[in-house]
Amino acid sequence: MTEFEYNECVNNHADGLFRFIVKNLRHEEDARDIVQTSFEKLWRNRDQVETAKSKAYLFTVGYNQMIDHIRKNKRVQLKEEFEEQTGIQYQQHTGLKKTLMEALNRLNETQKSLVMLKDYEGYSYEEIGQIMNLNESQVKVYLHRARLTLKNYLVSAENVL
Repeated sequence: MTEFEYNECVNNHADGLFRFIVKNLRHEEDARDIVQTSFEKLWRNRDQVETAKSKAYLFTVGYNQMIDHIRKNKRVQLKEEFEEQTGIQYQQHTGLKKTLMEALNRLNETQKSLVMLKDYEGYSYEEIGQIMNLNESQVKVYLHRARLTLKNYLVSAENVL
């Protein structure tokens, strides 16, 4: 991968990778750090990564970094006051958007990542399998279960708008 191809990769995929990470972590600074680390690893390994596979490589590295970050934070057990101290201002959600976010937050990390990669980022089952180190049939089964969980939550009487 040349420097020009690397710069094109940054221009084409930085926003998508950031959206994917921030939707899962819900913390912008940590998401920025993970995206930066992902691009740093791509730069260091640019001789081994084919340009055509750079997007999958970035999302794989980003996903693994995100999982490591989540595991580390679970061990630390952050206090609820942390959110107040971060200073991140979230926009007011409409009722529908809030309900959708609540539904997504009910999923486990794997299910949420699968839904985000397939339905939000538009990856194929094969690409998702490569990113998350799953085979294609596992991706389909886990995604189906995640969608059922979302459906059951969204059509419950309390959430019908």
